[in-house]
Amino acid sequence: MVRTLTQAARWLDRVGLALLFPKTDVVLPSLWEQVNGDAARNWAVRDAEGGFVEWTEEMGFLWGAKDELPAQGLACVGKHVARVATCVAPRLVPTLVAAADPYEPDGIEADVVAAVRRDGPLTGPELRDTVGAAKKDIDKAVAALHRRLVLTNSHLVEQDGPWGALAHDLLRRKWNVPKRLPARDGARRELALLFLEAAGELTAADLAPLGWRRKEAAAVLDEVAESRDGDGFRIWARR
Repeated sequence: MVRTLTQAARWLDRVGLALLFPKTDVVLPSLWEQVNGDAARNWAVRDAEGGFVEWTEEMGFLWGAKDELPAQGLACVGKHVARVATCVAPRLVPTLVAAADPYEPDGIEADVVAAVRRDGPLTGPELRDTVGAAKKDIDKAVAALHRRLVLTNSHLVEQDGPWGALAHDLLRRKWNVPKRLPARDGARRELALLFLEAAGELTAADLAPLGWRRKEAAAVLDEVAESRDGDGFRIWARR
């Protein structure tokens, strides 16, 4: 059971890649399951009418941990896989970047990247002021840049009111990703094996959270695993 940031960082270093919360169509483990003991969504204490009273102890820890892990340099956190919050062990960040398709931002995305590069980590409200764009456009650009491994969570900035605002930084700068990356083919094999280790067996569709097309995923799995015919599709398992 994970109860401290150090324990969370050690577990993430062991598994390499995990979702913050479980997602039914993604085979990766989740940090929530390690904190809570299972995947149950017992996130809040509620009154007899179902109204929110407070976060459970487990959720209270995880809600702070998701921001403190990147702030303290213990884990990379952002919407990097499957369009949801993902935790990446620092050792695996260069591999994840190397396995991704090259991407050149344009339009508002390019403006967001230029602002963060120039001014350092920026929150959504700061980006709206700097870029001069509407909230929905900035949010859309930031989400796309997280998926493309261009931006990542940096730290939480306190604001007026009950909630802080996440500051976003350039992923390569935040995690000191070297200019010379691992070979793309080798990086993809490593990630495929990581997914295979988590699930035991896979179809090509199970690698879709990484943004790979099925033919690409199948080709990588052919290199690292044995396949057999399933019910109208192929299944790969460890050799």
